[in-house]
Amino acid sequence: MTTPRLVATDLDGTALRSDGSVSVRTVAAFARVEEAGGTLVLVTGRPPRWMHAVAGAVRHRGLAICANGALVYDLHTEEVVDAHLIAPDVLEESVRRLRGHIDGLAFSVEYEQGFAHEADFPVGRWDAQKLNGERVGRSTLTSRPCAKLLALHPSMHPDDLHHRALDIVGDLVTPTHSSGRGLIEMSAHGVTKATALAALAAELGIKPADVVAFGDMPNDLPMLAWAGTSYAVANAHKDVLAAVDHVTAANNDDGVARIIEDLF
Repeated sequence: MTTPRLVATDLDGTALRSDGSVSVRTVAAFARVEEAGGTLVLVTGRPPRWMHAVAGAVRHRGLAICANGALVYDLHTEEVVDAHLIAPDVLEESVRRLRGHIDGLAFSVEYEQGFAHEADFPVGRWDAQKLNGERVGRSTLTSRPCAKLLALHPSMHPDDLHHRALDIVGDLVTPTHSSGRGLIEMSAHGVTKATALAALAAELGIKPADVVAFGDMPNDLPMLAWAGTSYAVANAHKDVLAAVDHVTAANNDDGVARIIEDLF
């Protein structure tokens, strides 16, 4: 392809190393995009509170799409500048249906800033030391709009849980997954990485043909399908490897940076 006008990349498992760090080579590659007049967009399932270190690594330049398309985040100011949230009544009905059909689920929600979780939802290592998380009951959990609803099963395979969730609540929200455990992430109905990226590209007058995108997990599939050129890293989920135009080296081998170096 010719030099793209916009580079969109997932973070965890794709552009970042498995320990969550941004390699020196990747930082330099990201800088190349903007130095050449291109637009770099980080498109992630991460909530904004997990973006501070990444924002620093890219010198607080550009925009990020967070929470699988629900939030647009300005890396310069580290503020949410656009949001597409799940309404409380939809949250309540989604939790009711899922709990009624699948035993053993625990729920949490992501807000524009902060999060809340049920008592039996295990808080991950990145959130264990945070002070903006609340342990709440179900009625409180679904009482205010949120960016993402998360449902965790202790043993079900994520692909199987994803298919079940699609059948149960696919008419209410947009379920996807991005990890190796039984964790389903749900955005407002129709909201994906692709919808947010398409809206941003349209504002900039950029067509899909001028976009190259990188990903590794099912939550990246809509974005990879929308972009004119798509890459998976070698460590990607099998469904992603089957869907893309090209495969680059694994995340720990700077696969995204290698392609950006070639393109710019």
